[in-house]
Amino acid sequence: MAQHTVSKFSGSLRLRHFSHFLIIAIPLLLFSKPIWWQSRHIFLGPPSFHHLAAHCANVPPISSSEFRQRQIALAHALHSLNASAYIAEPGPSTLFFANVSGSDWRLSERPLLLVVTPRSVDGDITAHVSIVTPAFEATRARHSLPIAADDVVFAEWEEDADPYTVAVSTLAAGSGGDGCVFVDGAVRKFIADGLADAAPKSKVLSAPLVIRQLRERKSATEIDIMRCVNEVTLLAIRSVREHMYIGIRESQVSRMMQSALTSANVVGGGCLVLFGENAALPHGGGTDRILRKTDMALFDCGGSLHGYHSDISRTIALPASTISSDHLKIWYTVHTAQKAASIAARSGAITREVDAAARHLIDKMGYGDYFTHRLGHGIGLEGHEAPYLRGGSDDIIQTGHAFSNEPGIYIEGDVGVRLEDTFYIDNDGSSVFFTEGVGGPAISPWKP
Repeated sequence: MAQHTVSKFSGSLRLRHFSHFLIIAIPLLLFSKPIWWQSRHIFLGPPSFHHLAAHCANVPPISSSEFRQRQIALAHALHSLNASAYIAEPGPSTLFFANVSGSDWRLSERPLLLVVTPRSVDGDITAHVSIVTPAFEATRARHSLPIAADDVVFAEWEEDADPYTVAVSTLAAGSGGDGCVFVDGAVRKFIADGLADAAPKSKVLSAPLVIRQLRERKSATEIDIMRCVNEVTLLAIRSVREHMYIGIRESQVSRMMQSALTSANVVGGGCLVLFGENAALPHGGGTDRILRKTDMALFDCGGSLHGYHSDISRTIALPASTISSDHLKIWYTVHTAQKAASIAARSGAITREVDAAARHLIDKMGYGDYFTHRLGHGIGLEGHEAPYLRGGSDDIIQTGHAFSNEPGIYIEGDVGVRLEDTFYIDNDGSSVFFTEGVGGPAISPWKP
């Protein structure tokens, strides 16, 4: 009887202690956000970003008819320049003209070439499309390349043959002329040299501006794709920020960003994440710093949808952050510089003038020595492509051009701030941010 009483008393005591523990622990978990926030994955698992999947789900890729229009536009440009052909290796330009990317066919020492020649049929200019392929790879080329073109001719070259002689033979079939042969700017030199040797009567030259602009100036369909992929990249940054806390590491945030972009069906999505003084090195320094209360965090994120890229940067603070007035002054200086560049970016403007608009404002505020890179770059089927917003560039901005606008101030050992939004030039000649549909550029470090 006595033993039972002691056992009963001991059990009651344990229950009372556990109750006291709950009284203390539950408020800590519920109201002490840093403790709860750091431990929430134990209770809830890693954060889910599946809500992002629907954002671009109904945005279609480039249609077959648009690829045909591009090929015809290329043929007209070649004809007007009295050129025999345009030749490219698998990459962004072949993706633009024929839906063949560098991932569809990896480059090697054996050339596989897209050859487009203009052909006149009853006064109409049409595009003749050939693929020059190693003979032993011809079956793979025919069945695996997702070529968006009609009546494609596969010209095969044997291992002991000259591939460039075979490529030149397709020119005569297409145009019958000895005009210039234009090669894409990314074609490797040994291939351009081989073509020049095989076509001694023709000049082999890099494609001129009139051809490059077919890709530089985006169509309405391309802009729709780029709008959505940039929107969802910004939404991913905002979503990840909601799961951050003081004490989190750069690598943890980077992994969350990759998860968020993957959930959004953004291909190759990733993010450079830098805290505090680490952000003073624009491309990072390789550390894995924790976020302190006095830090801002820099995100530089992107990926692709249907081949078209996003590029968004934010320098953010958390609700619990305490940012110094000096660092806030830098943030708002960058913010104002971005606005100044946006106003300057219009159809007909010179690219260096847009760079100068942002640079002048940053210099006026006393930070001119710390804006160390160009204002921006073209964007589309490549994350960085021509034309560029930089000093020394005399390119003329035109309707359909798309750029990044990314001023920054970087004071080594102290702080780095970059704000980046991509934009395009609309039909009335003004600049429009791709992210306007989801709130556009940042408002403050706390409202990215």
